[in-house]
Amino acid sequence: MFEQLGLSEPLLKSLEKLHLKTPTPVQEVMIPALLGGKDVQASAMTGSGKSAAFLLPLLNKMIESPAPATATRCLVLSPTRELALQLDRHCRDLASFTSISSLTILGGESFKEQKAKIRKNPEIIIGTPGRILEHVQKNSLELGDLEFLVLDEADRTLDMGLRDAVMEIVGQCKKERQTILLSATLKHQGLGRISSEIQNNPERIAIGSHRTAHAYINQEIILADDPAHKRQLCSWLLANETFKKSVIFTNTRLSAEELASFLMKQGHRATCLHGEMQQDERKRVMSLFRDGKVGILVATDLAARGLDIPAIDLVINYAMPRSGDEYVHRIGRTGRAGATGLAVSLIAPQEWNLMESIERYLNLDFKRRKVEALPAKFTGPGKKKKPAKNSKPKAGNKDSGKLKAKQRHRDRKNIGKRRQPSAENPKEHSAAQHKEPSAAQHKEPSAAQHKEPSAAPHKKPAVAEKAKHDGFAPLKRKK
Repeated sequence: MFEQLGLSEPLLKSLEKLHLKTPTPVQEVMIPALLGGKDVQASAMTGSGKSAAFLLPLLNKMIESPAPATATRCLVLSPTRELALQLDRHCRDLASFTSISSLTILGGESFKEQKAKIRKNPEIIIGTPGRILEHVQKNSLELGDLEFLVLDEADRTLDMGLRDAVMEIVGQCKKERQTILLSATLKHQGLGRISSEIQNNPERIAIGSHRTAHAYINQEIILADDPAHKRQLCSWLLANETFKKSVIFTNTRLSAEELASFLMKQGHRATCLHGEMQQDERKRVMSLFRDGKVGILVATDLAARGLDIPAIDLVINYAMPRSGDEYVHRIGRTGRAGATGLAVSLIAPQEWNLMESIERYLNLDFKRRKVEALPAKFTGPGKKKKPAKNSKPKAGNKDSGKLKAKQRHRDRKNIGKRRQPSAENPKEHSAAQHKEPSAAQHKEPSAAQHKEPSAAPHKKPAVAEKAKHDGFAPLKRKK
């Protein structure tokens, strides 16, 4: 029970209003550690309640130690705008019976309007690193009184190349502060380095693993031939599966737009979300999807991290994600808070190896499924013949047991040509060419044998005659 964790009465009222009675495992461990003033590194599965696990103790400490004359007391850095907006919404819900205010600072919005809102001195600011850094550099955001710094989805922040921006922001923060790092995995490359620079002897909390199989999510794959076949399969699944809300993930912005347009032409109530949309449009799309006015969201991995939207029953991977971690975050949009969900991945021939690598990484086997109405010509990779070990040569082949000598190209091209003497010994001659005649052979030729030959029409010059004895080929004169 939350009462046993030492939370204040206003927070308990908020939890009761939200129908939250029992803390999750990660909340049971994180809340006492943060109330004790420790720095924390935490990792837990998607949908495990990490947001409330750090918001509740920070709100509780600000309630018990009010500081109205100070600047911003808590800064939460988020890698995406959608996650920042969700955290702000969750923070407002938990602080509904307190006077603590929060503000989101995101890119794509008016800088002057944000600057005016910062002057109202909100206790909590939640934003993306790029826009927060811009306000810090222009002296419109003061972090000298900061008591709590939170890096949500720190692994994603590092993957997006935002480390330099984060470190510059940290350099402007108060040194005597409490720092919390939340990540999908504490083994992420670079997380230990940044932790050593911004945290002080942190407590490591890992509840479960992001690679642990989701007991409430049925994971299936359907083979597809090409993008056109995938679009037909998506339309068929949306027409034949029972769901309230569905998220379809693509790998590119262009694919998301094309698929959303195709589904709308097929009569489905779908919309599109990607990172290149204007901030106002992104807010409108998420509002329509959250309120249930649109039941199908086609999105890039922008929607894969941290978004907690209730009643998502179906997740479709139109394109297989590029890593096992991203796959876990995608399907984690369903099967939350004990609800069951379905995750279907469409596998084209070029994605088969990627699918198998994700299976090995997560140590699971996807359930194979066939759609009889839309059969695929691709049925999986053919079986490759492996060479037999310790294979013996055939009996009829005489040379099979012998190793063939390697032939060089220079040896093959000189076949039939007379060997020339080496540069070290130019007087070298073949044995037949330089063999000295014996005494019996050294006789004067007979008259018949000493007959002078007739004058040849093309007599070789003396140089050529000399070349026979010195081992060098004759020089050819240019005509």
